[in-house]
Amino acid sequence: MTLKSGVLLGLSCIAAIAAVGSVFELSSGAPPLGTLTTSIILALSVPATGICFYVAVQDTKANQDW
Repeated sequence: MTLKSGVLLGLSCIAAIAAVGSVFELSSGAPPLGTLTTSIILALSVPATGICFYVAVQDTKANQDW
């Protein structure tokens, strides 16, 4: 694993936590940051999770020594 893929995996984890937290906040009915802000966080963090994870895996594959 390279530094780049490690950082990307970390970002993927943080984005996934933000997405799950946003879902829970929205389902509670009264998110502290407001519905609009929490929805924006959710809308940005879901694709960010997938993209960061995908790029991290591709970077690791490209730098693997066989």
